[in-house]
Amino acid sequence: MAERRILRRIRGSDTSDGAGVKLKRIIGQPGLDMLDPFLLLDEFRSDQAGDYLAGFPEHPHRGFETVTYMLAGHMQHGDNHGNRGDLRPGSVQWMTAGRGILHSEMPQQENGLMWGFQLWVNLPAAQKMTEPRYQDIDPEHIPVVNPVAGVTLKVIAGHFGDVAGPVSGIVTAPVYLDIAVEAGAAIDVPLPESHHAFAYVFDGNDAQVAGEKLARSELAVLSQGSNVRIAGREGPARVLLVAGQPLNEPVARYGPFVMNTPEQIHEAIADFRAGKF
Repeated sequence: MAERRILRRIRGSDTSDGAGVKLKRIIGQPGLDMLDPFLLLDEFRSDQAGDYLAGFPEHPHRGFETVTYMLAGHMQHGDNHGNRGDLRPGSVQWMTAGRGILHSEMPQQENGLMWGFQLWVNLPAAQKMTEPRYQDIDPEHIPVVNPVAGVTLKVIAGHFGDVAGPVSGIVTAPVYLDIAVEAGAAIDVPLPESHHAFAYVFDGNDAQVAGEKLARSELAVLSQGSNVRIAGREGPARVLLVAGQPLNEPVARYGPFVMNTPEQIHEAIADFRAGKF
């Protein structure tokens, strides 16, 4: 098996989005504009209500997918097609925006910790104008496995051995794993060899990825290969390990619109202004 190694390291950059929600942007910043097919990765974490209370009021999307993974707190989502839902701790929403949707995500709490991630995944040209759809996954439907002592692994998308994640039918064939490692524990995680992949440490400062220490809030862009080793050093750590099939297509993006050409971006803006979403 070809071991994956670390090609680049990126630290999250503090910023804000929505109506002023403070967050850490890891993919989608100058240091790492994208990692095909991944367009953006944000981590939001705060126990200060002023950092998140304004939320993400109604905003448009076209041409890609948004993936929200909640670790703590409650977020209510809704759209202009009448869909509503509550994202609670441990839940995942994989939204395929397709041809266009108006979506909102608003906190359902006024105090306490709000913590989670949003990942944007590109759609290929042939799928950009598909009908919007949601996959809302409750935490009890996400498989949890303990493949070796000291390792707990949540399979959100893709496979780990014979265990399949609940997210299905995604064209980029993603793998999305939440891996917790105790001190001294290690696991070799298989990944599709041609997929682009990254590892992001979101808890603890003792993660080791591909034989190198990775600090909290640090993302590793991984080389291609069939597996990567995730380990704990002197303390516990949690790591997001995400991989997807690259699309190798031109990308034109403007805010919440991601298409293949500037002309398609102009069309998206015109459709949005004409109320066609």
